[in-house]
Amino acid sequence: MKPNVIFGPAGRPVDYKGSAYTACGYIANEGLDAYEYQAGRGLRIGEKSANILKEDSIKEDILVSLHAPYYINLSAVDDKKLNMSIEVMMKAAQAAQWMGAYRIVFHPGYYSKNSPKEALRIAKKSINTLLSRLDEEGVSEYTFAPETTGKRSQLGNIDEIIEICSSFDCFEPTIDFAHIHARGRGYIKKKEDYNCIFSKLEDGLDIDRLHCHFTRIEYTKAGERRHHTFEEEEYGPELKWLLESFIENDWKATIICETPLLDQDALKMKNLYESLL
Repeated sequence: MKPNVIFGPAGRPVDYKGSAYTACGYIANEGLDAYEYQAGRGLRIGEKSANILKEDSIKEDILVSLHAPYYINLSAVDDKKLNMSIEVMMKAAQAAQWMGAYRIVFHPGYYSKNSPKEALRIAKKSINTLLSRLDEEGVSEYTFAPETTGKRSQLGNIDEIIEICSSFDCFEPTIDFAHIHARGRGYIKKKEDYNCIFSKLEDGLDIDRLHCHFTRIEYTKAGERRHHTFEEEEYGPELKWLLESFIENDWKATIICETPLLDQDALKMKNLYESLL
């Protein structure tokens, strides 16, 4: 039986030489239980490769998620960019259905010239259009997972993510704790700061398994700047406090490691978690 909190890399493991869609066996052999397939630079996986990924993930008991392209902007001012973003989201949903991904992670958009309230309104309208089109195309096996974003210019603070997810049945949050930390210019200073995040989630959403990202992070006044490894302790946020909070509150979670060392740091995170049980 798997533990409540499981770990995996954001993309192909550091020393793995094969194709990204055949990485599940390697990840399982390392002792990890999750894998986020990265399509941040563009969604290029076809149905055949996605089916192989699905078959391997079932065989190896790896929980798969998909990170959609970074250039999605569901709050775009320009109609052309908005329509392109909806089209990319549709392709991501189709790919996720092929590969059996339990979450489709994406960055909602940017405020641009709009107020945060108006940007959120446009994004929700875009999502309604997306869901209608997916229904027309017969794509139904998906769960979109908007991510808390790291730059202060981006739509995606925790309240906005909760608002989006509470508005649609097929949406669950992706909580990137490093992004919350960076966006808040060092927000997570103590263990109770994690508990404040959990309280917001519990008050606003009904979550069975929380999908998360974690890395140590460097930030500026504008928010996120650069990811750092687990061992670079001069950068926050603190992982131990997060794991203790998960254990104390009996949360189920998938933690995707986004440090430069991906699977290697995911294993260190898993070892720390097991030492706290």
